[in-house]
Amino acid sequence: MKCSEFLALLDDLMDDSLTPEVRADFEQHLSGCEHCEVILNTTRKTIEIYRSHEIYDLPAGLRERLHAAIMTRCKKSC
Repeated sequence: MKCSEFLALLDDLMDDSLTPEVRADFEQHLSGCEHCEVILNTTRKTIEIYRSHEIYDLPAGLRERLHAAIMTRCKKSC
């Protein structure tokens, strides 16, 4: 398995939807590729952090101002 194939299958791994054969290829690649191991660990940690935090309400008006600023920036970039 190449790194590009690993990255393409990363979502399927996170969803636990890999076949046993593909999972074996995935794990074999991980055992010899430090770069992909870092990507996998970082992805898992990011998901863990995201799931462990509460959702906060934004102060009144902030959501609209933030959205307007993002849209303005996007229009300048396109």
